[in-house]
Amino acid sequence: MVTPTVLTAGLAAAVVTASVVPAGADTQDGLPPTQDIVDELENDGVFIDPSITTVPDSDIGALETAAAEAEVPVYYVFVPEGNATSASGVEQFMDPVMADVGDGVYGVLSGSENFFVVSPNVEDTAAIREEALANGGDPPNPIDTLVAMPEAAAETQEAPAGGVTSGVVLLAILVLLVAGGGWFVYNQRKKRAEEKAKQLAEIKQMATEDVVRLGEDVARLEIDLSAVDDDTRTDYSRAMDSYDQAKSLLDTLQEPDQVRTVTSALEDGRYYMTATRARLNGEEVPARRGPCFFNPQHGPSTTDVEWAPPGGSPRSVTACDACARAVRTGGQPDVRLVEVDGERRPYYDAGPAYSPYAGGYFGMDMMMGMFTGMMMGSMMGSMLGGGMMGGDMGGGDMGGDFGGGDMGGGDFGDFGGFDF
Repeated sequence: MVTPTVLTAGLAAAVVTASVVPAGADTQDGLPPTQDIVDELENDGVFIDPSITTVPDSDIGALETAAAEAEVPVYYVFVPEGNATSASGVEQFMDPVMADVGDGVYGVLSGSENFFVVSPNVEDTAAIREEALANGGDPPNPIDTLVAMPEAAAETQEAPAGGVTSGVVLLAILVLLVAGGGWFVYNQRKKRAEEKAKQLAEIKQMATEDVVRLGEDVARLEIDLSAVDDDTRTDYSRAMDSYDQAKSLLDTLQEPDQVRTVTSALEDGRYYMTATRARLNGEEVPARRGPCFFNPQHGPSTTDVEWAPPGGSPRSVTACDACARAVRTGGQPDVRLVEVDGERRPYYDAGPAYSPYAGGYFGMDMMMGMFTGMMMGSMMGSMLGGGMMGGDMGGGDMGGDFGGGDMGGGDFGDFGGFDF
């Protein structure tokens, strides 16, 4: 019996729906040879088509362990997208495999959208799929869901014995399950709310420091508006307006990613303050550039330098005069540090929660070039999937949306963390 489902997820909530694909739409040309699958399943219980190269070794290991420790034999088969996308296609494809390997429950992933459960001896594969999804996280993570299959299969096999249980006992069990499920959902929501509140507090503190710093720097200009020309007065007014806007936005922050509006206003204010200072000193107003990468509080950058993060590869980053000089002479630039879990670290190494902070200062074009390969690499993944721009088989395409965002944060492309 085969149970197919197309798994997708929205950014706001994970919604799993089942859809049977017409047999006529199925493609079998790209399927691997039966014997190759049989050999791998008999070896460690997991077969991944050679064309699928994005499944991390740690996830493969987790599946192999789950298969080895399962009470009811469980096997996992990953095939390329566009193949075995219907119930009849999976039956045709898997029948000779199961005939050689034997009884058990087989989880088949076809590309990034189709998930099937098939078995030669277990009837209620639909119950196994639903139970595995229910235990795969909220939203479901693909690997967690697959790892949950053995327990789901064992519970389904034991279910017939419960047929002799009285109706009262069954009702009591149902009540306990509902209560337990409700507690689990409540607990998960509470944990997410606590984590969100913690991130908001840390990010808000960081933005507050930047707003205060800009206000102090603008105040040091000590400008007499009646004694300056129109251009100077205009730039100074824009700097003050940007400061006021950043301060106002800071007071209304409700979500961590809203900090991007604050830092965007601060970036404007920093530039107009620099322009005002140049006019007061009789200097040419500098062309507008992105902030100093090492510390956006330094204001607009003046040059680009080659710099490599610890253990990383060199990349071109924007820098103010002082930071550029430090890098070129082998010194340490004045890096913007933030507090994360009680530890001070560079803002660009503080994790995905800080991507909106950097995004407001630098914009996506600059971020893609400068931050790639650092912790900001995980920031970029978060933004592209569900954070700043959004997440996927985990936050990624078998990715953050098995449930984060599609079977966790698009397709099995959002089922939790990798693309097929």
